[in-house]
Amino acid sequence: MTTTIEPPAAAVAKDAHWAAKMARLRARKLPEHILSICDDEAAKTAVGEAVLVLAKARAEALSECAEQGIREDQRDAFVASSPQVVAADTALTTAQEGLDAATLRLTFRALPRPVWEQLLAEHAPTEAQADQGMEYNVETFPAALISACHIERGEDGTEIEGMSVADAQELLDSWPDAEAKALFTAALVVNQTLRAELGKG
Repeated sequence: MTTTIEPPAAAVAKDAHWAAKMARLRARKLPEHILSICDDEAAKTAVGEAVLVLAKARAEALSECAEQGIREDQRDAFVASSPQVVAADTALTTAQEGLDAATLRLTFRALPRPVWEQLLAEHAPTEAQADQGMEYNVETFPAALISACHIERGEDGTEIEGMSVADAQELLDSWPDAEAKALFTAALVVNQTLRAELGKG
């Protein structure tokens, strides 16, 4: 006759607790970073002006509250329903929609550590670059990283083929220095941003 030994209840509970936590850790998504690019100065100006008009309309509505003796707890509703505020809020929404339509967004997703390390190995610094303290080949790594991290989504939200290494290099070579650096930084930062809080708990 075989005797079955049941594990202690505390051990079972501990295992279940850890399994649940591990499942949550496995389910974490890699961080993403969006680089927004807009060359439409008129669209940017329209939003800025609309913000100022809305702020002025709200201030005037608040002044009207004081003049009319509106109670403190009713002022938010009074301001929100003011015709000038409603019109200004609508104008701001329209301006923001115009800015959104004029804005290009590039999304970058962090690489899993082995992929990151492999990319660094494939683009190791030259001897001269290493002597200067570089961790990677500054000529080839930026475009490779941008391409590896860039993700593109179709209209239905599914991921589709994004930027190639050649595409990335073309942008790095043709954009002004500050914008080229912003492009590379967007791909770099998403891999170096720490979401954990160390030493707390």
